[in-house]
Amino acid sequence: MNIYLDWNATTPPLPDVIRRMVDAAEHGWGNPSSIHGDGRRARKFVEEARLAVSALTGADAKDIVLTSGGTEANNLALRSALKSEAFTFVTSRLEHPSVTKIADLHVARGGKVHWLRVLPDGRIDLADLERALENVKDAVLAIQSVNHETGVIQPVEEALVLAKKAGAHTHVDAVQGYGKIAIGYAADTQSIGGHKFRGPKGIGALVHLPHVRIEPVLVGGAQEKGIRPGTTDPVAAAGFAVALTHARTGPERYRAVAARRDRFERELLALHTGARVVGTAPRVPHVTNIVWPGWGGAEMVAALDLEGVSVSSGSACSAGTIEASPVLREMLGDDLAASGLRISMGDETTDADLTTALTAFSKVLSRGA
Repeated sequence: MNIYLDWNATTPPLPDVIRRMVDAAEHGWGNPSSIHGDGRRARKFVEEARLAVSALTGADAKDIVLTSGGTEANNLALRSALKSEAFTFVTSRLEHPSVTKIADLHVARGGKVHWLRVLPDGRIDLADLERALENVKDAVLAIQSVNHETGVIQPVEEALVLAKKAGAHTHVDAVQGYGKIAIGYAADTQSIGGHKFRGPKGIGALVHLPHVRIEPVLVGGAQEKGIRPGTTDPVAAAGFAVALTHARTGPERYRAVAARRDRFERELLALHTGARVVGTAPRVPHVTNIVWPGWGGAEMVAALDLEGVSVSSGSACSAGTIEASPVLREMLGDDLAASGLRISMGDETTDADLTTALTAFSKVLSRGA
């Protein structure tokens, strides 16, 4: 039996999500932009998803753009906000590649990026953020709600207060936050990804405040008010709506995972001298990232996979590369960064799953690096 401990990469779709998508595939296969009956039936699934985003986030449905996922939402938000090279982009190396690569692109076009200092506990340095925003006329802040590799909860509310005081535009990558923790702040823009909370892949959302203008990255039809041209998939939208509703009760379910995660963490650390948890700041309840000196993270992933346990050594969007995690490199330096391993549970992970996983870890570690 395979033990899946890589829920931050993607989550298994809910049975109700699959059933709703099958129903949509049978009855809502029309083009949702068409005005005839088949198109209207398809459109119903799309608008149900938009209303479900609204219910989860508190945003008005007219201020929600359905996207292909968090990466597209981050790109739409940040490319719109960084209107010219005169803008200063303020962010950190903790961010998802869909944010840090926008920063690299901004620099390549002659813009300025202030890379925020990262504290040893895994959070951005708010004092550095305050300094970065001083005397800057046009600034854009991008901050994640939860780090995708360490699970550290970033000080978003405090950062937004500083940014608002400085008149900066704000974007929150909330992909790893919704469905896991309560989110009550309102940034200029926020991104959401459906497959991070039991929904389908290939769909997400960009939420923006009413005054924020989003510029399209692609040009074409008038779908999503011309912001995201191309035919919207009503089947994915149907599953997304179900998952969004389920995510509203996610924080309560995930709180119950914390004790199980902490116990498993202690048992893992006892297996290897020198192993330690990355990120001592408050974390979401289901994530642990441990460095294993003398081991390569990718090597451990492969060895555990042979034992039937799925974990990861970095962001799934960076998988397949031989480089150490940029997040861990920023926090720990090159040597330890290469030995990091992310374990992310779900609200359905059982004690029996973790007992089996612990046996697999013990087998792998007993062989030596």
